[in-house]
Amino acid sequence: MTDTRGRTALPPGTPPPGAPPLTALLEAALYVDDLDAAEAFYGGVLGLERIVRVADRHVFYRLGAITLLLFNPDRTEEGPGSATLPVPAHGARGPGHLCFAVSAVEIALWHDRLHGAGVAIEADFAWPNGARSIYFRDPAGNSLEMAEPRLWSDI
Repeated sequence: MTDTRGRTALPPGTPPPGAPPLTALLEAALYVDDLDAAEAFYGGVLGLERIVRVADRHVFYRLGAITLLLFNPDRTEEGPGSATLPVPAHGARGPGHLCFAVSAVEIALWHDRLHGAGVAIEADFAWPNGARSIYFRDPAGNSLEMAEPRLWSDI
């Protein structure tokens, strides 16, 4: 079996020889065109803990063990801005998606909080296994979800 680049592909779920399995995410990224609006939303409405902001390039937030990276794609497409931190150019256009893990009780509280902040709830439903999700958008149009962690437990 080969992938689209002609490389030998392993069966799904099989760690490559000599490499440990990947078991966690450290960072998740979304791209936003207005860092001020993003900061007001993620810091003000969602109450996330800001780690750092660098001018009009990015703002980062802590969510437990994961760091949420919000990037201005116009700046990150430029490539490394520092010889000591040679992060390759990256970026995306269009809405992305993230899902926050919250309990059923917390979903109800967040629903009220978001509504009170003028954030439209696009969808509010229970999945076939009974887990509830709500969907809404950040100011850049990214699709955000809050769901019970059991959403994926029966699959």
